[in-house]
Amino acid sequence: MLEIARATEPGGVFQKDIAFNQNLSLKYLDHIIHALKTARLISNAKGRKSGYVLTRDPEEITMYDIHRAFEPGICVVDCVGKDFKCDFSERCQTQSFWRNLNNLILTYFKSVTLKDLVEGKETIPEEI
Repeated sequence: MLEIARATEPGGVFQKDIAFNQNLSLKYLDHIIHALKTARLISNAKGRKSGYVLTRDPEEITMYDIHRAFEPGICVVDCVGKDFKCDFSERCQTQSFWRNLNNLILTYFKSVTLKDLVEGKETIPEEI
C-alpha cells in the first residue's frame, strides 16, 4: 500500500515493481493484491495491463481498513471476541483488561492513515 500511495505515475505502480522494491515473490504478492482489490482499497489504473492505484486518497484509508483486507477484525485474545463463549466470564478478573487493550489497539489502527505512514507522522495518541 505504501508503494502504491507513494506512486506519482498516472498509470499506477506495476506489480513487478512492488515485488522488486519490497523483495517479495510475485506469487506471494498476488495474494496480497487480490485481498486489497477485494477490499476495494486498490484497483487497476487503466485496465488489465496497467499498474495499481489507490481507490481513495491516502488520508481516507486507515491502517484498520488495510488490516481488514486480511483479517475480519482485531482481537488480542479469544475471550474478548464477539462469538466466544467462556464459562468463567462472570468471575474473570482479567477480561476487562483484555477488552480495554483490544479497544486501544483498535482505536490506534483506526487513527493512523496511509498518508500518516507515507509522511512518517504516525503517532501514539496521548491517552495511551
